[in-house]
Amino acid sequence: MKLSFVTSGQSHGPGIVAILSGLPAGIHVDRDRLQRDLARRQAGYGRSPRQSIETDEATILGGMRHGRTIGGPVSLIVENRDHANWGAAQSAWAVTEEELAEVAARRTRTVVVPRPGHADLSGVMKYELPDVRDVLERASARETSARVAVGAMCKDLLDAIGISVHGHVVRVGSVATAPNAALTAKDFDVLSDRQVGCIDADTDAKMVAEIEQAKKDQDTLGGIIEVRAFGCPPGLGSYASEELRLDARIAGAALSIQAMKAVEIGEGWENATLRGSKVHDELHYDNGYRRDTNRAGGLEGGMTNGEPVIVRIAMKPLPTLMKPLKTATLDTHEPAEALVERSDTTAIWAAAVVAEAVIAFELARAAKEKFGGDAIGDLVAAHQHYLSRIPWSPAAP
Repeated sequence: MKLSFVTSGQSHGPGIVAILSGLPAGIHVDRDRLQRDLARRQAGYGRSPRQSIETDEATILGGMRHGRTIGGPVSLIVENRDHANWGAAQSAWAVTEEELAEVAARRTRTVVVPRPGHADLSGVMKYELPDVRDVLERASARETSARVAVGAMCKDLLDAIGISVHGHVVRVGSVATAPNAALTAKDFDVLSDRQVGCIDADTDAKMVAEIEQAKKDQDTLGGIIEVRAFGCPPGLGSYASEELRLDARIAGAALSIQAMKAVEIGEGWENATLRGSKVHDELHYDNGYRRDTNRAGGLEGGMTNGEPVIVRIAMKPLPTLMKPLKTATLDTHEPAEALVERSDTTAIWAAAVVAEAVIAFELARAAKEKFGGDAIGDLVAAHQHYLSRIPWSPAAP
């Protein structure tokens, strides 16, 4: 069975549900990491007050027993504690006026002012909906809580074959950290001590100041996140068919995250300005094939090439502003100001955690396709056999 997942649920509904199919049986699920990743998604300087309401926890509904996968689909829910404040306004079934009267008026009114930069306007037109609320509840990045839980389980699969995935923040607004091609997995350990998710402490502090200024200005900030995966053997993905190209899958997964607008693999944008002789990573043999540089970002021809996978993702500033932009109403088409909802100044660190999760899923999916196995022991054995066959061995993480 191929690895796949689906999520369901609204931002202020009872919870966000995910069903993850295709995990081999016998994977030990690291409960602490799962909960830690959910907590990391809620962290980061510049988040909204909602993060003090929600304390995300994944409740497993099926597919596991005693901490291990058992071969069936894993289903889970991350409950929305804020749902208690919305009640009848987010009921799946029709409700009475009396029931709605028990909910704060601002939560029950029909929203007719779409926000520039959001899914609002296209969503109501596409699905013939009378209320922007029906769009924004599902389009919300709250959905990523379930994707982070899915990604944490995929990391457990990757652990079994020596692959680790790490995300960090490299830019917030005008503040950026210096590129570091030599980062190792251990360098990411310091992130628990950072406020924005930047490895360099001085740059992290400057990012905090940048966020503070934007908050004072009632504005929002975007940035750039980077995800690195260590331990990937050559040959995950394929050149044989477009739907198997791993770089395409990773780029698609990255852009599926709310507010992400561009993807770079390796030194992609700079490489476009250089001659080929300055771009391609030369090969040599030293107990396996090696490259002294990694401008390709670990992916060539739609496949991993044995070097660390490096992906950078650009996040736009969030579209919900405390100084709302101009729009027009859905009912009268009159000029108006956009809806003001509770919003983050930036969610860049959360985005890095989500990016980790979706890239972990894509790597796990590619590994499952490459090595197969209904049980994790079979997958690991196939991986070990493959490594014994090819002239490559993983570098120190």
